[in-house]
Amino acid sequence: MLAYFRLQLRMTNRKLDAFGLYPLLAYILLIIAFFGLSNYLFSKSEYAPYLYIVVALGLSIKLSEKKRIDFLKMCFKTTDYFKIRIVENSLIALPFVIYLIVEERFLPAVVLFLFVNLFAFFNLKTTTNFTIPTPFGKRPFEFSSGFRNTFFVFPIAYIITYISVNVNNFNLGVFSMLLIFIVTLSYYAKLENEYYVWSFSDSSKVFLIKKIRTALLFSTFLSLPIVIFLILFFHSELETLLIFWILGYAYLVTVILAKYSIYPYEINIPQGVLIAVSLVFPPLLIGIIPYFYSQSVKRLKTILE
Repeated sequence: MLAYFRLQLRMTNRKLDAFGLYPLLAYILLIIAFFGLSNYLFSKSEYAPYLYIVVALGLSIKLSEKKRIDFLKMCFKTTDYFKIRIVENSLIALPFVIYLIVEERFLPAVVLFLFVNLFAFFNLKTTTNFTIPTPFGKRPFEFSSGFRNTFFVFPIAYIITYISVNVNNFNLGVFSMLLIFIVTLSYYAKLENEYYVWSFSDSSKVFLIKKIRTALLFSTFLSLPIVIFLILFFHSELETLLIFWILGYAYLVTVILAKYSIYPYEINIPQGVLIAVSLVFPPLLIGIIPYFYSQSVKRLKTILE
């Protein structure tokens, strides 16, 4: 098991070297940036703890990608597999938990730690012949396959919404809505085969518009029950709710465009940094979205046109 983590560290260091960063310096800068951005976020928003939980859960879901899970199960016995998953998820959550404790937000810290470790015990791909039905079509594969792998999250989100009303906690309701968006964001982490993109007879602009339109439509379908429920019971918070709902859409569009701005390669460090900074200061999306869009159009032209 230790050999696995050494290998992961070595691979990460090589990626940093390839990017032109000395690994030790990169880690130091990352720690400084994390705590600096966290301090800014907590000083500016009362919703920071909930955003923290959403981001950490999103990162842990990214670790649950099917091919990766299948590889781990193939290489390690069951006990080692669960140990690796728990350690990985704990490492993801650790910086967030530490800062939450520093801010004396003990309940969000405990909730976050429990949730990320709970994800380690879910097999997101069943081995039975039963296919989980989805309300989505087959052509937008992101939502049809993504929903089947993360279907258990949606009842949890809806239950949290119900609890938020019972305890009269609007922030908890907003968190449940953001959880829906962070899950749908994870659907676009998977890169489809280049041939699949080539098979579309659209221009690059039309292709992106269709992708974005589909994402907005289906994410609305999943988040709308929560939004309606919160509007009914938290009338005075309507403006705040709509702001977070719009931000959810904005980040979904950002991730889609970021994905195709460097396609067929995975999202790299500079893109990740831009998205992370925009989480702290959302107005930056006004410039980041057009930038990713222009890069995506250029990238897709070589494949679609």
